[in-house]
Amino acid sequence: MDKTASPQSEKFIRMTTTPVEKLVCGLAAPSIAIMLISALYNMADTYFVGSLGTSAVAAVGIAFPLMAIIQAMGFFFGQGSGNYMSRALGARETEPASRMAATGLVTGFFCMALIAVSGLVFLEPLVAGLGATPTISPYAKEYLLFILLASPWMVAATVLNQQLRFQGSASVAMVGMISGAALNIFLDPLFIFVFHLGIKGASAATMVSQIVSFIILFTYGCSRQGNIAINFRHFSPSRSRYIEMFRGGVPALLRQGLMSLSTILINHFAGVYGDAAIAAISITNRLFMFANSIMLGFGQGFQPVCGFNYGAKQYGRVKKAFWFCVRVAASGLLIIAVLMAIFAPHIIAFFRRDDPEVIRIGTVGLRLHCITMPFAAWIVMCNMMTQTMGKAVYASVNAVSRQGLFLLPSLFFFTRFVNLGLLGIQLSLPVADIMGFILAIPIAVIVLRQLKEAPPPSSNTP
Repeated sequence: MDKTASPQSEKFIRMTTTPVEKLVCGLAAPSIAIMLISALYNMADTYFVGSLGTSAVAAVGIAFPLMAIIQAMGFFFGQGSGNYMSRALGARETEPASRMAATGLVTGFFCMALIAVSGLVFLEPLVAGLGATPTISPYAKEYLLFILLASPWMVAATVLNQQLRFQGSASVAMVGMISGAALNIFLDPLFIFVFHLGIKGASAATMVSQIVSFIILFTYGCSRQGNIAINFRHFSPSRSRYIEMFRGGVPALLRQGLMSLSTILINHFAGVYGDAAIAAISITNRLFMFANSIMLGFGQGFQPVCGFNYGAKQYGRVKKAFWFCVRVAASGLLIIAVLMAIFAPHIIAFFRRDDPEVIRIGTVGLRLHCITMPFAAWIVMCNMMTQTMGKAVYASVNAVSRQGLFLLPSLFFFTRFVNLGLLGIQLSLPVADIMGFILAIPIAVIVLRQLKEAPPPSSNTP
């Protein structure tokens, strides 16, 4: 390697020549750590709030759709700008990547700030709209107060994390995200029990940790390993940049937005069966997110490999990395699903040991989730591949399939037409997974065939 080569040239060579299995694993390891720690501190909120009662745990579940929207905004601007950045860097175009980075970060922060102000002004109807019962509502309002105040920083931290990942610097992104997550886990019991803030303490801990994550990512992450430093003078809002951002980010926005909508509907449907039902579903959702962390981490390790090599026309490497990630993620999810299904009652009891109704409902829901958990590997990897390539139509269809095309109709079918009650709500999730898997098969086949038919990579390797 030329010792005079710039850090960005060295990164290009590494991303387009290192064996994809080694490259994906190296990039996936910190991403998996980030996802696991993030899921862990989400479960820590549920665990510590669990000591405040079933209604408090249910309030965390009520907040889940709003958290999904915040995450959707972060993914939209982060993956929208990051997808473009990875392709631009693969094509050796540094300045457009820098302008996209600044534009994505600034736009994401201020868009979320506007949403947060609206949420604070209309907090009462917001809580009701999310599905809170009268007994859950006071806890939900207290919890959402600091979540809304923190939301612009949460989006900004997510945008920087995604941009660093797409530049092939997942380990640098890990430092900021894990630092914030570890701080959150430490502050939860301190704020809740020592400072006697109750459920507000859990959301206040989240606010502090997210601001710290942003500061670390901005000051440390963007100045390491040849990464593009955020230059606010490069903030260049334009129609063409937002179109590119839309193409790369809309699948994540649709996926997370529909997750929020489906969770709101589930909360409303489950509210008929009491706070225990909402609390059990909240716990199950957090556990499902934790189980998916390995798959998502591998997918996030795959995305920069896909983006760089697709931009460099190294199509064989893209396909090889895709199949490797599918095999590893599906195998990991299968093992986790078996273990969770076996120990489901004990896992649910860890969060609400003194409420047998929560344990009973949660055990059924978790085991139903486990039946189709491995199918998610194909769905998510297909979505990440098409999204990173900028194939917005395929990626969007795949993104909306589970939460929109199949989950929402399944909810109404099993609860309104078949009248299965709470079991119908729980059945709708695995059914949506199976249908989403079936739809993702032809999408992936078409895209992979297009790669096979594409022109061979250039022989002018840098």
